[in-house]
Amino acid sequence: MALAVCLLFDGPTDRALRRLWQRLEDDGVPTLATHTHGRHVPHLSLAVLRSWDLDAVRAAVEALPDAGPTTVRFDAIAAFRRGRMSLVPALPSGLALRQERLVAALGASEQALHKHYVPGVWTPHVTVATRVRLEQAPLVLAAAYEILPLAGTLPRAALVDAGTGVVHPLATVP
Repeated sequence: MALAVCLLFDGPTDRALRRLWQRLEDDGVPTLATHTHGRHVPHLSLAVLRSWDLDAVRAAVEALPDAGPTTVRFDAIAAFRRGRMSLVPALPSGLALRQERLVAALGASEQALHKHYVPGVWTPHVTVATRVRLEQAPLVLAAAYEILPLAGTLPRAALVDAGTGVVHPLATVP
């Protein structure tokens, strides 16, 4: 599977996103709450690696200066290919630069870094629904619009194994 370098939300934002997932699940829309292993946490991925060495990735990320928390504001929802619907934040000043520095520090080859996380291609997002059928899109939009706008802080970071859901907290925030 994949290893993601993720920023994790503060408590209130995490709870708001989990409530959104539950509302959608109650409406029959699949979300990260039940996707694959069911251990997903609300997050914003800065990089996703298709091949990795956990210790090497941790060392590369933790060698970066601690950039501290960042605040994001969501006021839009996007539909990506294969039925993924996500909240899309306004891009805070410096977040793209942080992502670029992280990718450079990882030294990931084009084969290792997922193509959607190449700097300049990456679209910051928080997935709220997976495998959404066209007729379910209005349900996702209605539920999302009830919580938008949503501001949240991302005060911590982790490496997340997408295959198992195991979260490896990081000592610093890239």
